[in-house]
Amino acid sequence: MDGQELKEARLAKDWTQQQAAEKLGVTQAYLSMLERGRRVLPRVLARKAVQVLDAPVTALPLGEGLAVFPALTPALATGGSDKTRSDLAALGYPGFAHLRGRRARRNPAEVLLRALGEPDLNSRVVEGLPWLAQRYADMDWDWAVQTAKLNDRQNRLGFVATLAYDLTKTVADKDERGTRKLKEYVAVLERSRLAREDTLCHDSLTEAERRWLRVNRTDEAKHWNLLTDMKAENLSYAGN
Repeated sequence: MDGQELKEARLAKDWTQQQAAEKLGVTQAYLSMLERGRRVLPRVLARKAVQVLDAPVTALPLGEGLAVFPALTPALATGGSDKTRSDLAALGYPGFAHLRGRRARRNPAEVLLRALGEPDLNSRVVEGLPWLAQRYADMDWDWAVQTAKLNDRQNRLGFVATLAYDLTKTVADKDERGTRKLKEYVAVLERSRLAREDTLCHDSLTEAERRWLRVNRTDEAKHWNLLTDMKAENLSYAGN
């Protein structure tokens, strides 16, 4: 969340700066400087502002330092399946509805990129990633693409974004703006597609499994040089 987003969220609540400042526990003068970009919005205050002003979850602060890690450092891949499962549940993923309320929400872009940095995730967790990209298509894709490229994960992100775009075709109440954004960033990721083979967060595949997937994977997975048989139409939430 930046100053402009803070101001827009305040105006959406039809609050004056004084009213918002009281709710946030700051002075009106300080809030004014934040909204005008004269001060950097602290992470703690940004998180509080999202809650108090009912701002979109995509306005939550992104992982500090996540976009400047050297490629494939352990810092990108932290937490594994349990943490990603909890993060997905907190963001409303229907597959883990029974876990809701157990964890504070994080920015969807951060959840997605941290998940894509994992060498191995449970298959049910991986299935939630296209939902995340489709449900929060208004996430900060510039940040996501930059982080993916710095960590050589653009193929994984490109494939997930492609599946998310495919999912939009099955949704009755379609978000046209989100659909356009997904299509736009699939094209952006296409320009940085890597030639090397990768998996979709399943690096422990045996050589026999790898050989099978090279033959039986989808055209989309082949295009993104990933060893996976995931298809948008086979996801449990497709069409919902």
